Amino acid sequence: MAKRDYYEVLGVSRDCGDADLKKAYRRLAMKYHPDRNANDAGAEERFKEAKEAHDVLSDAKKRAAYDQFGHAGLEGAAAGGGFGGAGFRDIFDDVFGDIFGARAGAARSNRGVDLRHPLELDLEDAVAGTTATLRVPSRVRCEQCSGTGVAAGKSPVTCSTCEGAGQVRVQQGFFSIQQTCPRCRGRGQVILDPCRACRGEGWVRETKTLSVKIPAGVDTGDRIRLAGEGEPGERGGAPGDLYVEVVVREHDIFVRDGSNLYCAVPISFATAALGGNLEIPTLNGRVNLKVPPETQTGRLFRLRGKGVKSVRGQSVGDLVCKVEVETPVALGDRQKELLREFDESLRGSRSTHDPKATSWLDSVKRFFEGIAG
Repeated sequence: MAKRDYYEVLGVSRDCGDADLKKAYRRLAMKYHPDRNANDAGAEERFKEAKEAHDVLSDAKKRAAYDQFGHAGLEGAAAGGGFGGAGFRDIFDDVFGDIFGARAGAARSNRGVDLRHPLELDLEDAVAGTTATLRVPSRVRCEQCSGTGVAAGKSPVTCSTCEGAGQVRVQQGFFSIQQTCPRCRGRGQVILDPCRACRGEGWVRETKTLSVKIPAGVDTGDRIRLAGEGEPGERGGAPGDLYVEVVVREHDIFVRDGSNLYCAVPISFATAALGGNLEIPTLNGRVNLKVPPETQTGRLFRLRGKGVKSVRGQSVGDLVCKVEVETPVALGDRQKELLREFDESLRGSRSTHDPKATSWLDSVKRFFEGIAG
């Protein structure tokens, strides 16, 4: 039975992008996955068909071959024609090598896995810089066998299944598929006398204590790379790296946004009306803020150079203070009486003393007059 066009299978246009391919494949995979369609052979075939189409079209090299030659472009040129005269074996390796395993002769990397570790900091330490001590659970290279996994005085032996190649060929009809050797897992050697300390793994589990220098100005999301502090590589391979991911804790006073700091400053009604001087905290000490008379709640005051020096630049941000007029609470009888007298003294001159309230009331009045009209 002839194969359907891969673009038709996924329901996408021939000029679609990677995002559309992935979206179409996920939709079909969810719909026809065997786990969701038990005893439905047709659904299973549709699932396999969609997966095959996605595997080809999501790979730039395979897609180019398919767009130019169709399904025949993926089957190779049996007579040595096409693709610049390359043989079938070369074409097959180029197109399918990343699916069925590495190509013959390709070196396998034994580098260890990179690790990530979160580090919580107070805002003060993040801004000024500090030295932090980390306790990181990790796999470390076995000292007894130097990471080889082999007992002292012993050596690995050549794998008898692949004869040291790390790959085996499996004949499937017309195709000869190269796969990772199941016995040595691609290493080409097997350990007959494993190290007792690590049981042949080449690593043991430990908790490492590391000292990390945190540069001034780091922020949440910044990463610090510690080279070689990741997991050890297999069979003596190079270790991976450790990435320390910074998380800055919330502060009681300040909120950070890039190089700027923000804080809310409560002031009394009297200070807002008459003006005054406030003592404002910064990360470098205290400063005075002059509040002019008739200050309204929500007004912003910018203190230049009192913010944060970014780890990525030389400029220093600002401290932005937002004043919030606080309504007095728990008033005594005499205090309430004074406020009533004060409010009474404003009668007849509201437009002068409360311009915003007066303007708002005028707008409300016009609104109701418009409804009534």
